[in-house]
Amino acid sequence: MSRLGDLGHRLYSGEVSYDFVGQRRRWYTISAAILLVAIASLLIRGLNPGIEFEGGSVFTVPTEAGTVEQARDVATANGAIEPIVTELTSTSGRQLRVQAQDLSSAANTRMIQALADEFDTSVDDVTSQIIGPSWGAEITKKALTGLVVFLVLIAIFLSLYFEWRMAVAALVALAHDLVITVGIYSLVGFTVTPATVIGILTILGYSLYDTVVVFDKVKENTRGLAAGSRMTYSQAANLAVNQTLVRSINTSIIALLPVGAILFVGPLLGAETLKDLSLALFIGLAAGTYSSIFIATPVAAQLKEREPAMQALAKRVAAREAAGKVAVPAGAAAAAAAAAPVGTAPAKPAGSGQPKPVGSSASGQRQQPRRGGSAGSRKRPPGKGRRR
Repeated sequence: MSRLGDLGHRLYSGEVSYDFVGQRRRWYTISAAILLVAIASLLIRGLNPGIEFEGGSVFTVPTEAGTVEQARDVATANGAIEPIVTELTSTSGRQLRVQAQDLSSAANTRMIQALADEFDTSVDDVTSQIIGPSWGAEITKKALTGLVVFLVLIAIFLSLYFEWRMAVAALVALAHDLVITVGIYSLVGFTVTPATVIGILTILGYSLYDTVVVFDKVKENTRGLAAGSRMTYSQAANLAVNQTLVRSINTSIIALLPVGAILFVGPLLGAETLKDLSLALFIGLAAGTYSSIFIATPVAAQLKEREPAMQALAKRVAAREAAGKVAVPAGAAAAAAAAAPVGTAPAKPAGSGQPKPVGSSASGQRQQPRRGGSAGSRKRPPGKGRRR
């Protein structure tokens, strides 16, 4: 059996346990620090919306040897303000994509001619496209509408299948993942594109799936828990997190490997168009795994422990544990003997001396048997006299 498999078995059986729920203040502090950095980046730097959300002009010129700096200089010289130039590689060849603000018809024509002259190509090979900001606004509106509907339906489903406390905890974890993903996106400075929106909506489903798996195990472990005094709700929830820990790690690694390959290796191979999607997925998958273990379950346990029934259960468990600690162990005499000074014989209880010889007196002297005594005499059968 592999080490990870053996660890999973020991976690599931309870032989090994990590106190995720009991140390929730530590996880809250770590999340608060990350959220603070993400929110500060959003407030100070903001997001970098792409041309699909702000509108503008897009020019594409084919070139095999041209550089991004050349295209940026040409665009700036022809009226573009802070143009964004990206390199595209496909089966049709290498191209440079220039994004600029909305240009007039005359400026658009001059830009096409300047790019064709700079990269020694025909004017017909340089493509131009004007994108209005209304398209990006419509995409944003639909994305927000879909997000709100999704959250409402999820809250209803979790409240019915589990309970409202778990629904609240799951929504807290989702908000945690969203803010961290968007904040790191702002911190890195990647351009927000429609692919980014798709990636963010995708990670919501993944994060929720991982949380539901853990909550289902919590529900199984806490069924009928309030009627006994075996463990508290937090202890049962922590056991559920440990039992699903290896599964969460395996699922996350399998999901992060291909996404990480697209994010880190893709640009080296010319797959620049996928980095926006892959960054959102990579951050969201990692944050979703973290929140399902360190945020969702501790929040659900903290809300559940406020119930009077769970508080009474916690008192019974504490009393049971305290009784187990103060109970007098069997073999107290052996412990007392061990505590006696070295070289001192342990005291013997009354009547526990050496056995007396048969017929000896209390003073230790041996008594002679008495003739005709009742103790040692042999009784004759009734009705029979002495033989003559």
